[in-house]
Amino acid sequence: MIQEIQFRVNLIEERKEDILLYKSAITLGIEKSEISAVKILRKSIDARKKEIFFNYKVAVYIKETPENTSYIFDYKDVSNAKEIHIVGFGPAGMFAALRCIELGFKPIVLERGKKVQERRRDIRAINQDHIVDENSNYCFGEGGAGTYSDGKLYTRSLKRGDVRRIFENLVYHGATEQILIDAHPHIGTNKLPKIVEKIRETILNFGGEVHFETRVTDFVIKNNEIKAIQLHNGNEMTVNAVILATGHSARDIYELLHKKEISLKAKSFAMGVRVEHPQEIIDQIQYHCKGERDELLPAAAYSLVHQINERGVYSFCMCPGGFIVPAATAEGEVVVNGMSPSKRNNKFANSGIVVEINAESDLHKFEKFGALKGLEYQKELEKLAFFAGGRTQTAPAQRLVDFVEGKLSTNLNDCSYQPGLKSAPLHSLLPKHIGSRLRKGFDAFGKKMYGYYTNEANIVGVESRTSSPVNIPRKEDLEHPQIKGLFPCGEGGGYAGGIVSAAMDGERCAEAAISKI
Repeated sequence: MIQEIQFRVNLIEERKEDILLYKSAITLGIEKSEISAVKILRKSIDARKKEIFFNYKVAVYIKETPENTSYIFDYKDVSNAKEIHIVGFGPAGMFAALRCIELGFKPIVLERGKKVQERRRDIRAINQDHIVDENSNYCFGEGGAGTYSDGKLYTRSLKRGDVRRIFENLVYHGATEQILIDAHPHIGTNKLPKIVEKIRETILNFGGEVHFETRVTDFVIKNNEIKAIQLHNGNEMTVNAVILATGHSARDIYELLHKKEISLKAKSFAMGVRVEHPQEIIDQIQYHCKGERDELLPAAAYSLVHQINERGVYSFCMCPGGFIVPAATAEGEVVVNGMSPSKRNNKFANSGIVVEINAESDLHKFEKFGALKGLEYQKELEKLAFFAGGRTQTAPAQRLVDFVEGKLSTNLNDCSYQPGLKSAPLHSLLPKHIGSRLRKGFDAFGKKMYGYYTNEANIVGVESRTSSPVNIPRKEDLEHPQIKGLFPCGEGGGYAGGIVSAAMDGERCAEAAISKI
């Protein structure tokens, strides 16, 4: 017999070797000897009060041997099968390709960037030499922006079976089973590259194709149907269907579609800054402790939101024990993002703190750009950061309290951002409807988390790529309403907000494209 139960364990109990067995026996009112095994199904931390608990959901095997868990996917040899072309090899593109193989179709993946190992050199060039390769950076290349990220797997999706399927596929390709258990799972930037490589190997081993350093420059459309893809090297590929999974930073694709008068829509999004505290400060706030946190506890995270003048100000992509990284995709711009290693053992905690930008009411100055008005607004803010930082990848920054009080920081705290910081008056440089809301937001957050509002924290500009400012519309069947055979997908289309939701959308688009050919 198998019984699923829930119980709590405090920090003292968590140290005991057989605590799960003991708690299971007590909860079920049976002898420990009757229990063959206890399997953890879910684990979370409750740190709302001074005494911290671990919440467990477990499966208790009573006089029954648990089966070995294996994750099997029905991948087929598709070497000679019908082709589906996929533009982009981030989470959406990868999982679209895997789903094509399961369904017996051959994915042809076109990725503008490089393989993950080769990509490392270009990322080192951004960090150390301030050189931005427009096709190989923190956003473009094998695995997309997800490869060099925290690898957070949080999602708001209610389709739990589909979510579980994505997690199991990641485990199949090398992630630990811990992601199936943790309430807030993440993989870590140090482990993601290997997983991405294994996904590529699966695609190639079963007859799919992945073409790196292959940038799409045009679509051949006849009678409102996509017929071929043109590449940067002048080659042309005939297509049956195209899954467009280019991510939210492939601005040339939006501009190409706009130029060809293919329907696009301006989309609301969010922009702001990245704030970085010493991790110890966040630990002390969240775990109600003095000095270092208990060794059993992970680096503490937080989630904050506040309404300021009818716009949300909120934390985004919070990275405990992480790094701030340069996420520019072209020269002449500064963009910051965050990532963490699997152990989250860096001494800093960083998070985007961003303000909602309403595409209908906040971008009047950019109306002449039509559907690309949000994109142009992003560009302007990133150029502002570039000049304020000294025309390199050095980022403009300010101490947190100085920013709120409108003072230029005479010096800055140590920071994880490798290209370096330059003191700048972000309080006056940021557009008023962003800067003023951020200042009020930080003040409010300091009241919600005592100790958060401190000059020991830096704010770094700008966090501008939270999501796509452009939506590529699609019908209920996921096909573009104007162009037959074109399937906008993932974050680039405006249909996802992270690794898991992008992967799920990739699978759905693969199924939709296949149903049309």
